[in-house]
Amino acid sequence: MSTETPRKPNFKTRIPEGDNLPRAVCAECGFIDYQNPKVVVGSVATWEDKILLCKRAIEPRLGYWTLPAGYLELSESAEIGAAREAMEEACADIEIDRLLAFYSIERISQIQLMFRARLKTPDIAPGPESQDVKLFSWEDIPWEDLAFPTVEWALRQFNETKDRSDFAPFTNPVEGL
Repeated sequence: MSTETPRKPNFKTRIPEGDNLPRAVCAECGFIDYQNPKVVVGSVATWEDKILLCKRAIEPRLGYWTLPAGYLELSESAEIGAAREAMEEACADIEIDRLLAFYSIERISQIQLMFRARLKTPDIAPGPESQDVKLFSWEDIPWEDLAFPTVEWALRQFNETKDRSDFAPFTNPVEGL
């Protein structure tokens, strides 16, 4: 058994050969530590004509309403990740319908994939990251208390297409760029 303490990499920022952007490169072995955006997956999940929202129990935006969504895990498909997030945040068992939208949030280096989904049952309950969960009719959505702009975008884009299956996925609205 080795008692040697593992060495920490000696990263230096430089533009690697064949690249055009500064990267963290190990000065000893040349390993390039690429930094990539985080991927968020979520859903606009419905039961009959009501939409599932979760009241956040964590920062950022503690106490504000959001769609069930969170970071995609390694080795997980986007659809499975969105279903997992609905279960974790709202104890909601959902069936993914189709991709609703993908958003690029450059200022925080995120890509968000939002799906349309249906609840398999109306049984929901707050998970550890939610203070409350509720099924809202369109007219009762707490618009002033939504956590993030992408929540509003996804809700409005869902409403535009709720009775359609022939649409291309949405992207950031022009006012969101």
